[in-house]
Amino acid sequence: MTEHELIKKFESENITLSPLYKRAVAYIIDEVIITFFIFFAFNDALKTIDAGNFNEVSTLMYYLTPYIILMKVAYQTFFVWMYGATVGKMAVKIRVISIADVQKPNILFSLIRANIRLVSEALFFVGFLWALGNFKRQTWEDIAAKTLVVNA
Repeated sequence: MTEHELIKKFESENITLSPLYKRAVAYIIDEVIITFFIFFAFNDALKTIDAGNFNEVSTLMYYLTPYIILMKVAYQTFFVWMYGATVGKMAVKIRVISIADVQKPNILFSLIRANIRLVSEALFFVGFLWALGNFKRQTWEDIAAKTLVVNA
C-alpha cells in the first residue's frame, strides 16, 4: 500500500498515527510491568545472592537471561495478538494495527514484532530511533510485522 493510499484509508476511518512520546510512555509502563513479573518470579533466587559479589550476580544473570527474554516475548506477543495493545499502550490509548487490514495483528506478526523489538533493544534502541525519520513513525518491529501504532 502506497503512502497516499494509506493516508486516504486512515482519513476515511478516522485513524491517526500515535505520537512518539505516547509510545515512549507505553514502553516505560510495559518495562515496569515486566520487571515486576521477573522480580516476582525469581524473588527467591534474587534473595540468595550477594549483590556485592560480581561472580554471583553475573552467574544469576546468565541463567535468568533466557527466561527474561521469553517473558518479554510472551508478554508482547500475547497482548498485541489478543488486544492489539500491551497494557502500557492501553494506558496511553494507543494500539497496534496491521497495515493490510487495519485490524490487530495475527499471532505470527505479533510474534515477529516482539522478537524484532528485542533485537532493537539489544542494539541500543536503534530500531526505535528509526521512527524519528520515518513518515509512518514505524520502528523496526513495525516494519518487520507490517504494522503501525495509532491512537485508539
